[in-house]
Amino acid sequence: MAKPCIFLLLGALVVLSLLVSPIACTRKLPRHKHKPKPISHRHAPAAKAIHKHAPAAAKKAHRNHTATPSVPVAYGSGRWLSGAGATYYGAPNGDGSDGGACGYQTAVGTQPFDSMIAAGSTLLYRGGEGCGACYEVKCTTNAACSGQPATVVITDQSPGGLFPGEVEHFDMSGTAMGAMAKPGMADKLRAGGVLRIQYRRVPCKYRGVNIAFKVDQGANPFYFDVLIEFEDDDGDLSAVDLMEAGSGVWTPMSHNWGATWRLNNGRQLKAPFALRLTSDSGRVLVANNAIPARWKPGKTYRSLVNYP
Repeated sequence: MAKPCIFLLLGALVVLSLLVSPIACTRKLPRHKHKPKPISHRHAPAAKAIHKHAPAAAKKAHRNHTATPSVPVAYGSGRWLSGAGATYYGAPNGDGSDGGACGYQTAVGTQPFDSMIAAGSTLLYRGGEGCGACYEVKCTTNAACSGQPATVVITDQSPGGLFPGEVEHFDMSGTAMGAMAKPGMADKLRAGGVLRIQYRRVPCKYRGVNIAFKVDQGANPFYFDVLIEFEDDDGDLSAVDLMEAGSGVWTPMSHNWGATWRLNNGRQLKAPFALRLTSDSGRVLVANNAIPARWKPGKTYRSLVNYP
């Protein structure tokens, strides 16, 4: 009887060992499956990297004015944009009005502007930094529209807000409005009220004309204020720096209003001045000796340079 008991005990031990072994394995499995946790934890830095990249992208867009409300037009894209409205002001065949919020005054009616100008809505005018930018405009919504583009320069700010349904507004001179019409139908087009037009930003081309600097009437040796006009290519500026005679240092000027820039750092400025211009797209141009040693308020000085 002892032997059967021994065999029974051995058999019970074998069965017990088989039962314990799977239980031990099933307890280890959850620990093994828990290993992917560090992998998911590694994804967190990637998410942070994307989060950090967003402000950089926004900053770049702001600098190039292509993706923020300051400039809704992608310069140089060549793409026609719709949703803009157009009206005209001043005489039917005139240059709009003298003065304006850019400071060009009577220059709007002479070469190279030749009355082909427009007052831009807020996003086109951009607080004055849009002064000088060029746009092609065309219309097809009126029977008098030719469908052919005409080029206008922003020389003023359009008063009031946008008309219903507009994204931009061009308040043109009578001459510019008529330039979008079929031959002999300019008056009919101007009588059409608010027109819906297409527009796109284009490079400015003032053939044979270099950049001009008109010193403000209120300028003096301690306060220098200058209007800058006729810049080729972008047509508008994002920064201007001044270098005094013998200094070798560029001092940033402040945007004053319209197309004017000023420098008043609390001391007498030593002429002649060199001016360094940075265009809307970041192109830099230096006009050496742009302002002579004996400059006078109210006088215009024409440089020997322009953007190629």
